[in-house]
Amino acid sequence: MTSFPPQTLSAIDFAADLFRQAKHAVSLTGAGLSTSSGIPDFRSTGTGLWSRDEPMEVASLSTFRTAPERFFDWFRPLASQIYNAQPNTAHLSLAKLEKAGRIHSIITQNIDMLHQKAGSQTVIEMHGTMQTLTCTQCYHKVESALYLDAFVENGKPPRCPQCSNILKPDVILFGEQLPQAAWFKAQREARHCDLMLVIGSSLEVLPVAGLPMQALDRGAHLIIVNNVPTYLDVRADVVLTEDAAAVIPAIVEKVLNG
Repeated sequence: MTSFPPQTLSAIDFAADLFRQAKHAVSLTGAGLSTSSGIPDFRSTGTGLWSRDEPMEVASLSTFRTAPERFFDWFRPLASQIYNAQPNTAHLSLAKLEKAGRIHSIITQNIDMLHQKAGSQTVIEMHGTMQTLTCTQCYHKVESALYLDAFVENGKPPRCPQCSNILKPDVILFGEQLPQAAWFKAQREARHCDLMLVIGSSLEVLPVAGLPMQALDRGAHLIIVNNVPTYLDVRADVVLTEDAAAVIPAIVEKVLNG
């Protein structure tokens, strides 16, 4: 059991109260939620993916189209980490919250499928998913589980079983538009919720970073759990700069068991 200072305990209690009062709560999650599962985030100093690589050079649609092997060389260790990752206590706690009817949906910027592995049912994936791959030529779609093992093992880019062209993971690269259906769902959830819980997101990447503002503009409460400040800390009801894997279970325990 994690020991928290009094100020943090007070914030946890207040966050739990907001959940108990809410009729339509949603969560917005980012890469910071999965660091305890062994998946690096993007912007942490020294450990974030973008502290080591220039995103437009390795993770853009133009790079994939012109030099796919460069993308796959960068992507291989991340794919291995995602493939082997397991949900942490925060993912599992959110799934409990959903099962208890205390949270309506999870809007996630993550591609790691850990929410689904934890048991969450209503997950809106804003940046795509690692679950499937699509051929860049004939658009044949396949389950990634059939190809990820071999790719992680030998590093050879996966190829289409129908036409032999390169398969692209169904994740959103820089220069690609967000999936339209997911974006519409996320906006609808943001505009109808009366409480939004942001976890592990620096709220720096638009347009997803604007979803909490849409919620606030319609009178919703806002809870932020993140290890660095965000632009909306001044508008939030509760701000917790603590490890999500410790704080989220504490909030959920208070919500469900008082």
